[in-house]
Amino acid sequence: MIPLESALFGADVWWITIIKVVGVFMLLLMWTLFNVWFERRVLGRMQNRLGPIMNAAFIRGLGQAVGDGIKLVFKEMVTPKGADRIVFYLAPVIAGICCFTSWAVIPLGGEVSIFGQRTMLQITDVPVAVLFIIAVAGIGIYGIVLAGWSSSGPYSVLGSLRASAQMISYEVAMGLSLAAVFMISGSMATSDIVNAQARTMVWFGHNTHIPGHFWLLLLPSFVIYVMTMFGESNRLPFDESEAEQELVSGYSTEYSGFPYAMYYLAEYINMATLSAVCTTLFLGGYRAPWPFNLIGVLDSGWFGLFWFMLKTQLVIFFFVWVRASLPRIRWDHFMNIGWKFLIPISLVWVMLVAVMRAAGAQGWMSNPVFLGGLLVVVVGLIIYILFGGSAEKPEPEPQTFDAFAGGYPVPPLPGQQADTLVAAADGVPSASMGTGPTGTASTGTGPTGTEKATTQKGAH
Repeated sequence: MIPLESALFGADVWWITIIKVVGVFMLLLMWTLFNVWFERRVLGRMQNRLGPIMNAAFIRGLGQAVGDGIKLVFKEMVTPKGADRIVFYLAPVIAGICCFTSWAVIPLGGEVSIFGQRTMLQITDVPVAVLFIIAVAGIGIYGIVLAGWSSSGPYSVLGSLRASAQMISYEVAMGLSLAAVFMISGSMATSDIVNAQARTMVWFGHNTHIPGHFWLLLLPSFVIYVMTMFGESNRLPFDESEAEQELVSGYSTEYSGFPYAMYYLAEYINMATLSAVCTTLFLGGYRAPWPFNLIGVLDSGWFGLFWFMLKTQLVIFFFVWVRASLPRIRWDHFMNIGWKFLIPISLVWVMLVAVMRAAGAQGWMSNPVFLGGLLVVVVGLIIYILFGGSAEKPEPEPQTFDAFAGGYPVPPLPGQQADTLVAAADGVPSASMGTGPTGTASTGTGPTGTEKATTQKGAH
């Protein structure tokens, strides 16, 4: 027998589909406007900063976000010299289109009635809806890569290269974290995954009436997905592709006016999209949480839209909370987290879930030998995580070097000690200063000689 939800998809009249498409589009625009204001207010409260936090009235603070949008729409669009004009202006369009496309298969609510027509609060659903979302996210990265390539600027190119490497590493870990969800729910359709989480958990033969949300049943997958969300959305502490201290504004450095507004809009909609996917796959979707799920009225109809937006907004609040709390990490550490930790842990976890699923289907859970072996494996993994790994190597003795040997001051590398900085500033030659660019001993003369030392000393 075909489920009721499946029978409703594709059975809508054309004007109902148009209403849902326009409704989702307007919802995302208004939600983005609210999230810009929301992020500024939360950051202002957490960091005690001046700004929108000082505006007492709600409308005044929201008006600043409206003003920013109007400014970007009417601002002059500047094309950098040497840029590929077609690709340069096509890139933000790709990013903008992809950020809206994923919402076609995200369920915002259950069955409702619109102008007498029975329909689902979801534009459509397909058997591989989650794979569709991941594919659209992969296409959206072209909007960033092409922006850097077409801008013909070093900062933009470096930002686009970082974005492509970031997408590859963290999208693999994200896909592996979702594989466990597919195995437990038995489907890749978003509506089926939400319905699977509505089943209540039974412990020792007792029905707890608590929905079996996958954030609890698949906690490692949930944690890995949350970490990959920041990598996919280019948000702090993983905004390496637009790090202002290193790359000015990264891939969007050369953009202004409405094209820049497209990237600004895509960033916030992408954050809402990842939060909505997290809500759908791990937090029960539009279903009411416990204990509100025990009240039938609160777990049906238009209340589903309320629960969905509330859960998604809480995940967005977590995005802002992390941005206010954590600094940006180093690029090499960022890549190490993706390749050396998230991907291997995801692979091990998926294999464990597959073994547990097979054990449940074959009745191995009642076999004491299997349970004993499983216990040994789990305890071994815990011991390795807590006490394993390679021993720390002793730090080498610091090496002294001449920071002014090449004519310009350079910072010390790891393991080096720039004790000659003071000597160079005071005009005192050092035995460890090495040779200058001409191959002669650098004794305070030449490019780093007396004039530079006198200038440095006068600055002090």
